Amino acid sequence: MEDIRKYDNPIFKATRDTIEGEIATLNLGPTHPATHGIFQNVLKVDGEIILSSEQTVGYIHRAFEKLAERRPFNQITPITDRLNYCSSPINNIGWHLTVEKLIGAEMPKRVDYMRIIIMELARIADHLVCTSVIGVDAGALTGFTWVFQLREKIYELYEEISGSRLTTNIGRIGGFERDFTPGFHKKLQDFIKTFPKAFEEYDSLLARNRIFMDRTIGAGPISAERALEYSFTGPNLRAAGIDYDVRVMEPYCSYDDFEFDIPVGKDGDTYDRFMVRQEEIRQSFKLIKQAYENLPEGKYHADVPTFYLPPKAEVYNNMEALIYHFKIVMGEAPIPAGEVYNCVEGGNGELGYYLISDGGRTPYRLQFRRPCFIYYQAYPEMITGQSISDAVLAMSSMNVIAGELDA
Repeated sequence: MEDIRKYDNPIFKATRDTIEGEIATLNLGPTHPATHGIFQNVLKVDGEIILSSEQTVGYIHRAFEKLAERRPFNQITPITDRLNYCSSPINNIGWHLTVEKLIGAEMPKRVDYMRIIIMELARIADHLVCTSVIGVDAGALTGFTWVFQLREKIYELYEEISGSRLTTNIGRIGGFERDFTPGFHKKLQDFIKTFPKAFEEYDSLLARNRIFMDRTIGAGPISAERALEYSFTGPNLRAAGIDYDVRVMEPYCSYDDFEFDIPVGKDGDTYDRFMVRQEEIRQSFKLIKQAYENLPEGKYHADVPTFYLPPKAEVYNNMEALIYHFKIVMGEAPIPAGEVYNCVEGGNGELGYYLISDGGRTPYRLQFRRPCFIYYQAYPEMITGQSISDAVLAMSSMNVIAGELDA
């Protein structure tokens, strides 16, 4: 039996000299419904109170970076899908932007605006899953079932572009495989018309729900100072009061053409993380509407035939297109040597790609900056002194995605 007095926990400061309790060890995961993924936390608990936590990750480590170093640049896009699979188009486009930075490709405005529409749809889908799961872990299932009807509409838009839903492989280095179809336009117009009302109905189920607020306010807090020391980015950093957003600080895809706000919280707890993501959904919708209403005319891909796969019809009928197709597919495109870092604002924060090219057919080295892996290091500190149920809520509100955590 361990002595509880050795745990320097502020909850027990007044009584630790008199407490005589037995410390229990609890495995939260690696396969447990409350973890929403494959990772483990070994908790030391006194009753319901967490005294310490030790993390174990790597249960689904798939060596994505090493896999990518053995594939031609255009074949790496499907690997990025499997990072944060709740918003895979952002991963895809982030990778394309990295290669385009290396080769010095200039994108037409239409490509930028199309990418913003797709990425913000993905951000909405990602945040909807996260906030509805917070509700589930607080005991409210209705919002989760409500949200999946909204998310389905976004997946139908993915299907119109790529034929896929979860892992999308959307786009190409240099732009898109095809322009937005008439079906996409019709479905997006319907989404723009119906989403705000449906989302506000969902928000009203939780945002001012007294039980939900009591369960989430104060659960898993982190200060702005500690969040910065842990290198937090994204909604989890903004919930702690820091208004850092890659789309504003280092604009890409013409984000500086648009008006949108960066919501921030105050206490960095579960409720703040919920509210920040809810407001970001509204801001993402605002960006989608602006981009669609002002969608420029022009090409849906850049003029980089050495790197952009030509349409099949041209490959079958044009010798030059056939040559480009062969060289790109076989990894013989002349990728320049160089070293670049490029980042985008992913669903969970700064999603970065550090790429070193030696001019060969595959990357010499590739490193993914996965937001989940970075901010999950703070989890033990955030839940120490909290109850087990608070720990589950804190994990949900951080949006720990196992694919992005392990990579």
